[in-house]
Amino acid sequence: MKSFFFCIAILFFWDSLSGFSQDKIGIVKHNHIALQVADLQASAKFYGEVMQLERIEVPDNLKAIRAWFKIGTDQQIHLLAGRTQPIVNDRNGSHFAIFVASMEKADAYLTRLKLPFHKQTRFDGVIQIYVPDPDGYLVELNEWQP
Repeated sequence: MKSFFFCIAILFFWDSLSGFSQDKIGIVKHNHIALQVADLQASAKFYGEVMQLERIEVPDNLKAIRAWFKIGTDQQIHLLAGRTQPIVNDRNGSHFAIFVASMEKADAYLTRLKLPFHKQTRFDGVIQIYVPDPDGYLVELNEWQP
């Protein structure tokens, strides 16, 4: 008798899941990415000073382990202290991309700072720059085309 009630419960559960799966999740837009970093201060300096992103205040109880930055008007990067494993990425693997106003200016800026980066022209003619952050996360730069 217990197995009968278990089967009925499973059927009701499955039926509720199948009904849910027909609904849309309703994603509206991207909010933030979170990157676990080994040295919060070094990474915060990179995103704040080198990438020139605006810093967002974090709650007092998180200041020692978090740093947040704006990308554009309403998207963010959240840096999380505590990474202990190395990050190994190449430009064909994990990365995130952000737009810049001018690839020429971005190239000249990174060159002036003597930062390592890889510049390439994509198959469709778009120029891309890949620059690693202090942890090895790759940031892809593309020129904004409104």
